[in-house]
Amino acid sequence: MGGGDPAAGKAKSQNCVACHGADGRGTTPLFPNLNGQKPEYLMVQLKAFRDGKRTDPTMAPMAMALSDQDIADLAAYYSSLR
Repeated sequence: MGGGDPAAGKAKSQNCVACHGADGRGTTPLFPNLNGQKPEYLMVQLKAFRDGKRTDPTMAPMAMALSDQDIADLAAYYSSLR
């Protein structure tokens, strides 16, 4: 796993900011912090939402449109934040 581009991930993260914050910190206790998470973990979770293995009324529709490269880029970006 891996191969993501943090700069591309930052550009793709605009839809994530409302819930997960510009710095990867959840905007409320309902939304998890993504900053500093391991990229492999983030990729597994995003693919699970995208593929319907994990459900959430907010996350599932957001993840459905993501390609494997989008997911790798987002994971690289959020894992780079401290």
